[in-house]
Amino acid sequence: MMALPGGRHLESIPLQGQRLHLMQVDSVQRWMEDLKLMTECECMCVLQAKPISLEEDTQGDLILAGGPGPGDSLQLLLKRGWVISTELRRIGQKLAQDRWARVHSMSVRLTCHARSMVNEYSVVSKSSSQEMGQAEKLLMEKCSELSAITERCLQVENEHVLKSMKACVSETLSTLGQHFGQLLELALTREVQALVRKIDASDNIYTTEATTGNLFSLTQEGAPLCRIIAKVDGVLCLADILTDDSHSEATRAEAAAVVAQVTSPHLPFTQHLSSFLESMEEIVTALIKLCQEASSGEVFLLASAALANITFFDTMACEMLLQLNAIHVLLEACSDKQRVDTPYTRDQIVTILANMSVLEQCASDIIQENGVQLIMDMLSEKPRSATPAEAAACERVQQKAAVTLARLCRDPDVAQEAVRLSCMSRLIELCRSPSERNSSDAVLVACLAALRRLAGVCPEGLQDSDFQQLVQPRLVDAFLLCSNMEESFV
Repeated sequence: MMALPGGRHLESIPLQGQRLHLMQVDSVQRWMEDLKLMTECECMCVLQAKPISLEEDTQGDLILAGGPGPGDSLQLLLKRGWVISTELRRIGQKLAQDRWARVHSMSVRLTCHARSMVNEYSVVSKSSSQEMGQAEKLLMEKCSELSAITERCLQVENEHVLKSMKACVSETLSTLGQHFGQLLELALTREVQALVRKIDASDNIYTTEATTGNLFSLTQEGAPLCRIIAKVDGVLCLADILTDDSHSEATRAEAAAVVAQVTSPHLPFTQHLSSFLESMEEIVTALIKLCQEASSGEVFLLASAALANITFFDTMACEMLLQLNAIHVLLEACSDKQRVDTPYTRDQIVTILANMSVLEQCASDIIQENGVQLIMDMLSEKPRSATPAEAAACERVQQKAAVTLARLCRDPDVAQEAVRLSCMSRLIELCRSPSERNSSDAVLVACLAALRRLAGVCPEGLQDSDFQQLVQPRLVDAFLLCSNMEESFV
């Protein structure tokens, strides 16, 4: 995985353009390109570090299996960046083990990879900013410094001197990593900006579709690229696609997927999404429309996932959804197996309902659309397969359904309807039977909270034993009682 500043990571995934390029390049030409990259670093090791180490882990040395094609600068950055960040991590490991010969040879190889990245990117990008040039210079200076100091360490035998030099090597390695991260982010930002400008300037629907697909592929690389897309106003560019009916459903769905990734509540940033607020109403309206008109479960899932994340991002989105009659659209979709057919999709729907349920006026819409019955059904969500991912999705559906119910039961009408539909009985069952909740502590806590809210409105719906064990004690005591029910003391 590729490290960037702040400890974030990237996984290298091929883009559509890369696959197309592979099919168009002559096989001999491709082999010659690969051969250059496969031999370059090893030649440099022989020239600069003398003999290559024969230690047992040399077979794990990183060699790029193929070079990027002409103009494929994003793939170049991702491939070289992944190799360099992995080398940095491995040098740190060898340094901790005091394996100085290995540290030096790997430092030389790191310098080769860094030089290759800088040279190759300058060729494919054809121009460079002053800031990029300065970052490249700082990176190469630190690479040379690291190679030099590790070579001196090989000649030192005094342990005390070596210990002080080790601290210096560690500091140099850390600074080098920072310079590398800064350079990589500058280059990636430049490339993402180019993609966004290409979408903005394109009148060709096929170009727009392909470029949007490339943006989505980049979001799969992790939080750093999502942050970069947000920083260069990529979300605003996607808003234009979402609100333009001339684009195909597939293109709009892919744009929704990018919005979902960039607005994920799990990402450690929000400051670059301030411009998103300007187009939020247009985006939310377009996403609801996409949910309503979705021709498949996949399209509905992508649009609803984007909506779910946006409701975390700003409470104003929940008010917009209420005005757009979103509860009707979402609950109606739940009865359509073509659109809502997996716990993953129901997870998105119940997330939206849970976030909207903080609004007082949401309760009347829920009752009007028979939403309490749907929430009751979600409390009984069961996986259809034995996969851990599906089981986890079912747990999330149960947990969020209980949270939604607890929030909505502030309204006496919702509470009475929940009691009428035997929600209390189902909540008690989830609390007392670990197998019903897949032994999930999160589901247990949510169900205990919902049960206590219902008991406050309709205490007559509880038996004495349930009240004494699940409602009357402190929440933590009731939790411990229920979480230990499956333990055997025999």
